Amino acid sequence: METKRDKTNDKAKPVPLLDEQLCFALHSASLAMAKVYRTLLPKLGITYSQYLVMMVLWEQDALTVSDIGERLFLDSATLTPLLKRMEAAALISRTRAPNDERQVIIALTKKGSTLRQQAVDLMPAVLCATQAPLKEARALRDRLVELRTNLMKSVE
Repeated sequence: METKRDKTNDKAKPVPLLDEQLCFALHSASLAMAKVYRTLLPKLGITYSQYLVMMVLWEQDALTVSDIGERLFLDSATLTPLLKRMEAAALISRTRAPNDERQVIIALTKKGSTLRQQAVDLMPAVLCATQAPLKEARALRDRLVELRTNLMKSVE
């Protein structure tokens, strides 16, 4: 496959092209995925970031902020304003841990728990948007998880 870089006669080291970068392919695919969710999530009344937090809590309720942050690869400074908005929307409750006042426990409210059933239709709609068979989408997800793991190891 010939690229623009192949056509240059310049002896200097070629400048990488944006469309050849793995980072850009991942970034733009992530933006496109978030855009798909932005079209689906208004009927639930939550944002994509809030949806990710809800997914964590639907798997296991009553977690600390740091537990949620670890699961989502986010720090507490990023999560705290998001969680405050979710509390204001009555999706979650925030309480201090009785054994350690520094820890805040995030738990689903009845409204937050009920939202789970409404979210069931999201995954098929997202899969449809990918135009990929389920097996292929799962293989891609598994490869991306492996890539994330390798990248995280490289910066530790």
